[in-house]
Amino acid sequence: MSAVNETLIRDVVAEVLGRIGGATTTTTRPTPAPAPSVAPKSDSCGCNGKQATTAPALRGKFGVFADANEACTAAQEAFLQLQQGGIAARRKIEEIVKAMAEKNAEAWGKLELDETKIGRLDHKIAKLGLIKLVPGVDWLRPDARSGDHGITLEEYTPFGVVGTITPSTHSIPTLSGNIVNICAAGNAVVFNAHPNAARCAAVAVRAYNEAIYRATGIENIACIIEKPSLDSFNALCKHEHTRLLLVTGGPMVVKAAMQTGKRAICAGPGNPPVLVDDTCCTTRAARAIISGAAFDNNLLCIGEKQVFVLDRVADKLMQRLSENGAMKLSGAQLDSLTKAAFTFKEGQGGGCAHASVNKDYIGKDTSVLAKAAGVNVPADTQLLFAETDAQHPFVQEEQMMPMLPIVRVKSVEEGIALSLQSEHGYKHTAIIHSHDVENITAMARALDTTLFVKNGPSPAGLGLGGEGYLSFSIATPTGEGITNPRTFTRVRRCVMVDNLRIY
Repeated sequence: MSAVNETLIRDVVAEVLGRIGGATTTTTRPTPAPAPSVAPKSDSCGCNGKQATTAPALRGKFGVFADANEACTAAQEAFLQLQQGGIAARRKIEEIVKAMAEKNAEAWGKLELDETKIGRLDHKIAKLGLIKLVPGVDWLRPDARSGDHGITLEEYTPFGVVGTITPSTHSIPTLSGNIVNICAAGNAVVFNAHPNAARCAAVAVRAYNEAIYRATGIENIACIIEKPSLDSFNALCKHEHTRLLLVTGGPMVVKAAMQTGKRAICAGPGNPPVLVDDTCCTTRAARAIISGAAFDNNLLCIGEKQVFVLDRVADKLMQRLSENGAMKLSGAQLDSLTKAAFTFKEGQGGGCAHASVNKDYIGKDTSVLAKAAGVNVPADTQLLFAETDAQHPFVQEEQMMPMLPIVRVKSVEEGIALSLQSEHGYKHTAIIHSHDVENITAMARALDTTLFVKNGPSPAGLGLGGEGYLSFSIATPTGEGITNPRTFTRVRRCVMVDNLRIY
């Protein structure tokens, strides 16, 4: 395997480990635990004579380790134990994680919000309650063929240890959903969490491992590096036991992951546009837009980030937004907020699209943004909005704030073109509100996004109010889409020639 490009990795530091800012955190040292009480089913573990070893230094950690090497070694041992436990052990892990995520949703949601200081408590709690919707073991169904020359069976089998980079925006929900998917497929997992959400992530991982150990005897099926850093990211990517990577981040971290020599499943950035034409129900559109854009203060990567609306219904849409919990900012108020929410290079003004998001405003409540705009808002205000031009920073940047820019367009064609430009080719998510099938089809073809939602809020694309299944990891740059257990498997074919076909 080729080594990770060190220069490129150094360039990723600010993005993958400091995107929201702040310092690393620590967790309480776990207490030792007894050796596993469940004996393997046989002396053979199916690994060509390589037996799982009991390493005393790796016991009693319940998944929380000081460095990547220890974590990967422990995860490899757990993977071999999971092979012994079979489908029953995978199913038990899935049941435990889903039940614990729901049971601890309030406590863990508060813990994450206290640490990260971004988002909304009610929505942090709601996201953990949704882990029960993540697909598990039953998603994996073998495919069989039978004919004159015998039978062929194709099965979905595990890679081994999956190395995972998780964000601060949805720390515990992302790792919980990842454990369900990854372990349902028969793998073990090692997390390198965002430093701003490392403590809450380690608390959840430890709790999951303690419960899984009691039920299965497998102690470290989900491991985490206690103090995540650039070095731990590098070591995780290069470790011999890491067979697959799942990485969430911007373009630089995606590029770094894809240059490790390992197969990488990458959840990249998004800047989802919304197009509203004159055939839709503006009341329904307004309610859907608020529901999606305001969720967890717009931290969702699929969340509505900018709206392009036909001029002849723009005033009506904005009136409906105001009637359903959103508040419109004046031009002067927008200017004040823009200067606070973005950092501009020397010599560039507040209207320049080439801006950097001020981390102090990411995921903050509408009251915080309104104060920066010089206005007070009612406590129940879900979302701020304002009219802008198409090149405004709030349109062009993935700003992750409950503030929605509204851009008037003269035609559907112009709206689609501006939607395509503002999405920046991420191919992540796009939304349209229209009853015209030709308009819907034209936008779907032009943007070619992984998620395309018609006449609903963005979370409907994840099965929340729409059909489908849930995952907090959406692989857009590498094409896997919304991840599920099958994403983390190899396809193996077993062929019996001229026999076992009984008719």
